[in-house]
Amino acid sequence: MTLEMLMRSSARPRTPKLRFAVILAGAGLLAGCVVGPDYEKPNLLIPASWNGKKEKAPAKPPELSEWWKQLHDPVLDQLIVEAVDGNLDVATSKAKIREARAVTREQLGVLLPTLSSSPSAERIRTAASGTSDASSYSQFQAGFDASWELDLFGGNKRALEAARNSEQAANDDLRDTLLTLVGDVASYYVEAREYQALIKLAERSAKSQRQTAALTKSQVSAGEATGVDAAKADALAASTEADIPTYRISYAQSVHRLGVLLGKSPDALEARLAKGSGIPMPKVAVSTGIPADILLARPDVRAAERRLAQYTAKVGQAEANRYPSISLTGSIATSATSIGDLAKKSTIGWSFGPTVSVPIFQGGQLKAAVDVAKAQRDQYSIAYQSSVLSAMEDVENAIVSLNQTRLRHKKISVSVAGYREAAQLSRVLNETGATAFLNVLDSERSLYTAEESLIESRTAIATYYVALNKALGGGWDGAIDVSKPVVVDTNEAPHIVAAK
Repeated sequence: MTLEMLMRSSARPRTPKLRFAVILAGAGLLAGCVVGPDYEKPNLLIPASWNGKKEKAPAKPPELSEWWKQLHDPVLDQLIVEAVDGNLDVATSKAKIREARAVTREQLGVLLPTLSSSPSAERIRTAASGTSDASSYSQFQAGFDASWELDLFGGNKRALEAARNSEQAANDDLRDTLLTLVGDVASYYVEAREYQALIKLAERSAKSQRQTAALTKSQVSAGEATGVDAAKADALAASTEADIPTYRISYAQSVHRLGVLLGKSPDALEARLAKGSGIPMPKVAVSTGIPADILLARPDVRAAERRLAQYTAKVGQAEANRYPSISLTGSIATSATSIGDLAKKSTIGWSFGPTVSVPIFQGGQLKAAVDVAKAQRDQYSIAYQSSVLSAMEDVENAIVSLNQTRLRHKKISVSVAGYREAAQLSRVLNETGATAFLNVLDSERSLYTAEESLIESRTAIATYYVALNKALGGGWDGAIDVSKPVVVDTNEAPHIVAAK
């Protein structure tokens, strides 16, 4: 039977019980009704390939699971595990998931009937009158009140829909936090190893330059060099030594940041990282897949899409407030002068019936609330599109940067080999008097600069490798327990608080 048929049938003469049954049946049908727009995932225009290149073969999907292990650094692997367990931003995201789940349960409860009881006990004394003496007696009452909002136009259902979408977004926010965390730990670790390498380079180069300066001074004494040569040799060594404190500052900052990312004190990792290690380098190329992959792989994009769904549901929630609402309410109560007489030798009363609330005039508030919800929905629609474009930009930039830095690294490696050979030859030629001492200093300065660039380019390869995996959506894909609260409350049962 359709709702229209029910409405026609309700117009015919019926007994009160039958008429009430028809009303309930109609309300039951309406209970499945909702107002407002139904959510549809936006259909965005996504390029078929990265960099606009036509691929001859289908692109391989990116291999993002534990991508950092391709750097082959056990220390880094362990730091990431510890960061996932101890990072405070991750703990905050877990708490937000627990909050979102609680809100969902709260909204689910709104769809169910409510039942409450309010028993009472009173001692009553009546005053004496001309015909009777003063008397005292007890009055006991017990009963239940029940109510159920039928949610005819789906306002509560839309609220539950919004809460569930918010919960899903909170889960994606946690994954996004983990993605950022893993990338940050890897980046700061690479950076720390870079500064360790630069410190060693500066110390080694300064030592060599000091030896050259000492040799120059002996040549000045022998009349084979000038005071200008000795001064320049000292200046070059001092300039290189001046780089060491700067590198140590940057190294300390990287190590301290790693400690905080792990949820520990800034100096917690100083002893563990004091032993130098090489800058980790990826040995394999990164498969990037196709641009459409980021719609599922990037947790920030997924979260933005879920929030759009959440605020689409809020439009329906606001729209439902403009329609009438019906609640079924009922109560039963009994009273007696003694507890034992309740429900036996006592008066019993009950009531049951619908309560209708019709918004007649609200000064345009309800329509304005719908407009507010629609404007918020539009903002989240734009935010979703923006997140997709930003994700694509991140990937495109990381692809270009990684590829070009690899090429730069190869050229710098050739440059370092050439400067190293030139420095050795210039020393030999200077000892034989075939070249001026200025050429020796220039060769040493050039070699030091080239070796600095080589370390920096090696670091850049690792950094852009990290950035590309982050851009593609690679993060921690292991199980995460979000059920444990950070603060464990005790003594929550009713208790007396001692006066302070």
